[in-house]
Amino acid sequence: MGIELHFTKGQGTGNDFVLFSDPDGEVTLTPDQIRAVCDRRFGVGADGVIRAVKSAKLQAGAASLAEDDAAEWFMDYWNADGTLSEMCGNGIRVFTRFLIDNGLVELLPGDTIAIGTRAGVRDVQINRTGFQADLGRWSFDGGEPLVRGKNLPVARPGLGINVGNPHVVVALADDDELDSLDLTFIPQLDPELPAGANVEFVVPGDPLVVDGVGHIRMRVHERGSGETLSCGTGAVAAALATRHWAGASAPHQWRVQVPGGVLGVRMFPTEDGEHVSLSGPAELVFDGVLNLG
Repeated sequence: MGIELHFTKGQGTGNDFVLFSDPDGEVTLTPDQIRAVCDRRFGVGADGVIRAVKSAKLQAGAASLAEDDAAEWFMDYWNADGTLSEMCGNGIRVFTRFLIDNGLVELLPGDTIAIGTRAGVRDVQINRTGFQADLGRWSFDGGEPLVRGKNLPVARPGLGINVGNPHVVVALADDDELDSLDLTFIPQLDPELPAGANVEFVVPGDPLVVDGVGHIRMRVHERGSGETLSCGTGAVAAALATRHWAGASAPHQWRVQVPGGVLGVRMFPTEDGEHVSLSGPAELVFDGVLNLG
């Protein structure tokens, strides 16, 4: 039986998503359907699909409500290849915009909304660039695998960082190296990580720090989606890795240039350890209806 899917296309710095509302958890898309929706030639085209579902109506949402009973809504995120993803930094901002614009929540400047995700509950606020999401604690995770990329002459050491989902960050020498990468080919990790990883290639700004803010440029190959114009959690991982490489005097605020725009990253102390936040725009582009077989 077919599904009539009422959807919204949204994007955050070019990282684009198909979003739909399913408060009671009645609509289940198959991986084949998700791939069809995300196909840029035969479907709507997107880096992923996001379902807005009440946490109480989803098995994965039970953990979110146990962590914070204010996490009424769950961001059910699927990569373009039909696989599940734990977290999406650009996606959670666009998801929040979707909830607000569809009258599902009210969020005023200064207020915070708790959103359930498979990486845990994440808090989102309105800010001057759009939205800011507290992505919680982070960790070094995944070691330092060698990374091979198409058009990189030699393998480079990466740094494994987890911000709710796995990343490997690679430092490059200059813009020419970054621009020459062919990310239609999946970067190869040695050793491979059990769950795979998003891979970020980063070039530091010259100068690296301007008025107390660090500046970097990056491109990313996302697990399950390929190269994207932006990856929010990837920008966070790239800033964390660059701060680590730069040493104790490095700043805790960063400006990350991605092909789709600019994102802000901030590291700050909390009672349960250092958190990291991501800020940037979130826009809804158009609405539509799909008939899915």
